[in-house]
Amino acid sequence: MPDLFGEIEPGVAEVVPFDGGARAYSYSVPAALKGQLRPGHLVRVPLGGRTSLGVVWKCPAEPPLDAKLRSVMLLEHEQPVMTPDCCRLAEWMAGYYGCGLNSVLETLLPAAVRKGVRPVLRRMLTLARPPEAEVLDKLRRRAPRQAQLIDFLSAQKRPVDRAKAVNGLGLSQQAVDALIRSGVVHEDSSVLLRVAYDDPFAEAEGVPAAGHILNPQQAAAVASVSATLDSRAFRAHLLHGVTGSGKTEVYVSLIRKVVSEGGSAVFLVPEVALTPQTVGRLRSRLADLGTKVVVWHSHLSAGERFDAWMAMSLGQARVVVGARSAVFAPLPDLRLIVVDEEHEASFKQSETPMYHGRDVAVMRASLLGAACVLGSATPSMESWRNAAAGRYALDIMPARVDDRPMPAFRIVDMRREVLHSKGQHILSRELVDGLRERMQRREQSILFLNRRGHSRSLVCPDCGAAVQCPRCSVSLTLHRTDDTARCHLCDHREPAPVACPSCRSPKVRWKGHGTQRAEEALAQLFPRMKVARLDADTMGRKDLFRKVLSDFRAGRYDVLLGTQMIAKGLDFPRVTLVGILDADLSLQMPDFRAPERTFQLLTQVAGRAGRGDLEGVVVVQTFQPASDPVQFAKRLDYVGFVSAELERRVEFGYPPERHLVRHLFRGRNAEKAAFVAEAWVKEFERLHPGLAEIRGPAPCPFEKVQDQHRFHVWYLVPAVKPLLAALLPLRAKFLRDADVTDVLDVDAQDCA
Repeated sequence: MPDLFGEIEPGVAEVVPFDGGARAYSYSVPAALKGQLRPGHLVRVPLGGRTSLGVVWKCPAEPPLDAKLRSVMLLEHEQPVMTPDCCRLAEWMAGYYGCGLNSVLETLLPAAVRKGVRPVLRRMLTLARPPEAEVLDKLRRRAPRQAQLIDFLSAQKRPVDRAKAVNGLGLSQQAVDALIRSGVVHEDSSVLLRVAYDDPFAEAEGVPAAGHILNPQQAAAVASVSATLDSRAFRAHLLHGVTGSGKTEVYVSLIRKVVSEGGSAVFLVPEVALTPQTVGRLRSRLADLGTKVVVWHSHLSAGERFDAWMAMSLGQARVVVGARSAVFAPLPDLRLIVVDEEHEASFKQSETPMYHGRDVAVMRASLLGAACVLGSATPSMESWRNAAAGRYALDIMPARVDDRPMPAFRIVDMRREVLHSKGQHILSRELVDGLRERMQRREQSILFLNRRGHSRSLVCPDCGAAVQCPRCSVSLTLHRTDDTARCHLCDHREPAPVACPSCRSPKVRWKGHGTQRAEEALAQLFPRMKVARLDADTMGRKDLFRKVLSDFRAGRYDVLLGTQMIAKGLDFPRVTLVGILDADLSLQMPDFRAPERTFQLLTQVAGRAGRGDLEGVVVVQTFQPASDPVQFAKRLDYVGFVSAELERRVEFGYPPERHLVRHLFRGRNAEKAAFVAEAWVKEFERLHPGLAEIRGPAPCPFEKVQDQHRFHVWYLVPAVKPLLAALLPLRAKFLRDADVTDVLDVDAQDCA
């Protein structure tokens, strides 16, 4: 490999190549780069018989003994693509979640950065030193094009784009370069970023440019976190505020403080859908500080993600709003990380590395000595336990802004409703009456049903068969919009059958209901009602969500019907009725967290009602009205619910009492996958008796997904590190069967 920089001088750097396995390699630093390389720089290095891009991990680093080192070949960008704290964070993630550095970097860095895409440079020309008249006359005779450029630049009052000047005047690049070398023309290069600061997801309608005066509970929360910011020491704050208490105003006030003092901030939201009004408010409130707000979400193109990353690296943007991966933003002088709706399961990544955005945010803040604010009306059990133990500061906001009343809860027992009503059982009589009243008063309503599609299963009354997905162990769901039966796990689709596939009986019936069927019921009951449906099936265009929400805010729709994407974070003052259909759907999941998630969902959805001057009403339709989540949600009693739920968790040793590590085994042959899982447990218990309480192996609740049969093992342990120290070496030696793969999920949130 030829040396691109000449003689090699002493100096060693550790580099993690993107395609070099799960470790760092040592390279010598060439003379031309000595003193330039820093942790986080993107470089090109030789690796075997090829070259690879990688990230500088340590520089300077200890040279290995008796090793002849190859040299770093090229520095790709002058600006590091990772901050030093992100390098340390990646190491922690690799150790805590039991994965390689490469998989962490694939998550941490955008694909365009890892592939070596270079930023687009914008070259601007100005007249640096006007030539004397005699020299200019000679140029006009010998090089008229160069003289024409000088005349053109002298007539301009601002820098001129080089490409436009060259094309417009018919100049060659060499002629321009000659003028630059002579010092007559000055060229200034800057990175041209295509990042859309006016992102289509960011709406500013109805967002005040100036914030209101903080009420006492908001001011107390801001003062508490501000003390941490002023100390420049790490501390995590749990902001427990009821829905409508003004938590967002607290976040914005804190971000303004950080930005005005020259720092940067990360604002994490659980779903991309929650970014529009959040970004709109932030941009309007930070405009006077001249601060750019970057949005980071999966709907950005590869080029937009690259440019957003570079804007943060170059310090052109000081605030980023996005989903969980925004926690890795390479912002300079990061002082504040906000995690809104910290309890949401969507902060947990479902692919390796299976990190939790909330926990990574806390760890990154600790590495930086920054403040981390976790906000929620229904905090997770883990965060509440940390606050109770004094590990987190607890800031409470128990009342809504302007002392607005909390919505009134009305529980409808659907068992009685089914007995007394004829026809459809999707909407109760009380909910139908409430919708009619809101239409007459020109108020708005939100209906929540956490199941998309039309009907959840097809059943034959003659033979009892149900139409199953051929690749997964679940029933197919009817989607009436295109008359297909779909699997919501693997997206298998087939024409909706009109006869039983088993006995060919034409008596087949679709059972259950989803958002499409609820939309049909509304159309039958209220032909003049304008309904907007928001679920994964309607979000085909990336700007459609913003448009629907804008139209709903403007009063163009009477009812907003949707799944969990409308359950939290939305603020519509004219909504006075919220209906929750099938409130106990999540309670039926085979998961010890089902009661917690049901309570959180009911409380969050109910919080969309009565956020303006008009009082709100929540109608909860349930077949289990006496269940704890429903009763505690009715009383809006979070502390009561969490106390009762923690007692059960302690009794069974479930999180947060202990850590849960889920070990998933999967393969196309069910018997082989089960055999490997059983053999693994026996071997692990033989080598490490008593290290963990082991439950399983057992078939997963969704036993087959995408033709893969799945079995899982649970390890319940007081600490993760000792378990992984035993698991990982044994895993490398024992699990070598290519037909069965395994996945480790530390602090698992999904047990299905």
